Amino acid sequence: MTQASTGIWLSASVALALGVGLALAETPDAGKCAAVSHGGNAYTVCAFDVTKDRIELFWSNGDNQPYGNFSSLNVKLRQDGKQLTFAMNAGMYSDKLAPIGLYVENGRELKKANTRNGPGNFHLMPNGVFYVAGSRAGVLETKRYLKASPRARLASQSGPMLVINGELHPKFRKDSTSRKRRNGVGVKDGGKTVMFAISDGVVTFHEFGRLFRDHLKTPDALFFDGTVSSLHAPGLNRSDWGRPMGPIVGVVKKGSR
Repeated sequence: MTQASTGIWLSASVALALGVGLALAETPDAGKCAAVSHGGNAYTVCAFDVTKDRIELFWSNGDNQPYGNFSSLNVKLRQDGKQLTFAMNAGMYSDKLAPIGLYVENGRELKKANTRNGPGNFHLMPNGVFYVAGSRAGVLETKRYLKASPRARLASQSGPMLVINGELHPKFRKDSTSRKRRNGVGVKDGGKTVMFAISDGVVTFHEFGRLFRDHLKTPDALFFDGTVSSLHAPGLNRSDWGRPMGPIVGVVKKGSR
């Protein structure tokens, strides 16, 4: 899994200074991204309605080569007459950019669930799975997901869980000194609304979890990654770049313009 990057990001404060038009909001409307402030930290949050917005996962192209970045994915989608309207790195991965946990794309399980113990954030139990099945999305602890066995069209395992049934992960400490750029996902409204968030600066797990629990009101939320966290949001004139990434979650529309 990756833990370092030399990428460049456009923060909310810089975006405002440049006149990009990133308006501060309580929470964004469905299908949009907005700057959100919570607990003295700045975030960019993007909301989507699963019944209207086509959320997909991407890992490798037809030649079994990982996309690695938003630009390569964009090129492939445009060739197929599609448009990437949002994207974010979607879970931890190996040095070969392969998912290190469960990965389901277009209904096909390409990687099995990882329930082993080990080091790093992925193994800070409980970890979990973000998935879309039918017209609903969800975030579940990995063991609960495997027991429920939903017919997922897409699924990505990562860790740790940020929020579990309305409670912060039990190992998060309010006085933690580990601060990193972080991104993750939460689901609410009975699985209809998906909230993706990325910090514009460095935050602790406790602060990031509270964003989802207290501000975005998602009863369950999952951490995707830290430091390498990246966002593609054309509506904000933003497309982060940095160290190559593994799985990518995106929202796709027909049409290349």
